[in-house]
Amino acid sequence: MLLYSDVISGDEMFSDAFPIKLVDGIVYEVDCQLITVKAGADVDIGANPSAEEGGDEALEDGATQVNNVVYSFRLQATSFDKKSYLTYLKSYMKAVKGHLESDESTKPLVTEFEKGAQAFAKKIIANFKDYEFYTGESMNPDGMVALLNYREDGVTPYFTFWKHGLKEVKL
Repeated sequence: MLLYSDVISGDEMFSDAFPIKLVDGIVYEVDCQLITVKAGADVDIGANPSAEEGGDEALEDGATQVNNVVYSFRLQATSFDKKSYLTYLKSYMKAVKGHLESDESTKPLVTEFEKGAQAFAKKIIANFKDYEFYTGESMNPDGMVALLNYREDGVTPYFTFWKHGLKEVKL
């Protein structure tokens, strides 16, 4: 299993347990979906629910729908207007470029990253209103902001992550 972490913040962003597609050699699109999480579902106190008052009905009343990638990696919603996102993106791209330049093995990727990132950033800005924004668990303002959008059907969600801003960790 591969875990993908942000090279700036160190936050875990996603894993290969989710369908991943490389787009334009610059970003990963990670398919996700809404799942139902029941309140207290992760807590096992060893009690017999059928012997408790309320039983299953109490759990279903506390159930909520969440995005499985957001839930699994504790991503945090954030917001931007176009101007503040451009300011963030410029700073983030500079940090990723610096990260790539700092290691001999990744130096050859700098040109590829600069060209690809600039072209993909134009696509993001052209469709800015379609995105929701998520940071990693630490909410580090310098770290990656993942972009949530929906496929052409308007129902199927997917995240976009900057390829060069990620580190693969084999588990």
